Amino acid sequence: MALLDNLLAMIETRSFSALWYWVLLALAWSGASHWVIGVPYDMVARARRHGGAALHDLEAIARIHVARKLAFAQAMGIWVVALFAAGLTTLMLLGFVYNIELAQAVFLLIAPLSLVSLLGVWTARRIASQEAEADALCRILAGHRLRVQLLGTLVILVTALWGTWRNLTYAVLGG
Repeated sequence: MALLDNLLAMIETRSFSALWYWVLLALAWSGASHWVIGVPYDMVARARRHGGAALHDLEAIARIHVARKLAFAQAMGIWVVALFAAGLTTLMLLGFVYNIELAQAVFLLIAPLSLVSLLGVWTARRIASQEAEADALCRILAGHRLRVQLLGTLVILVTALWGTWRNLTYAVLGG
């Protein structure tokens, strides 16, 4: 029973004061900025630097991921958006209307990542519509990564400010 109590204490619902939440937030944004529409960014950098076979590999894997993303958006897009919007609305209401901190933390993690997903579909459509040549493909993928990094920086800042405010409110006002 002590093991279960210790485990539950580690995964407490006061998320903004828990280490697991901040590690998860950092890992999520690190992964989002590394995997540019499914393509690892080191492939983009290598293709820009070396060209040749690395560029050919980048074009092939980008073509595969663009086709996958666009096919999924075409087939399931409206249903996924509707269900995801319902889930985000539920989290937002639970978090910010009913003041449940765990729901606030999950919302502040998932909502911006959904914007990254939409940005990925937009980037995939841009790549597919232009039939981008190698240099343009690298520029588009690098631009997508930069937008994701800027969004991630802003989101981490807002989340840190909100979490700090929640922790100070909890400590000073007792709940």
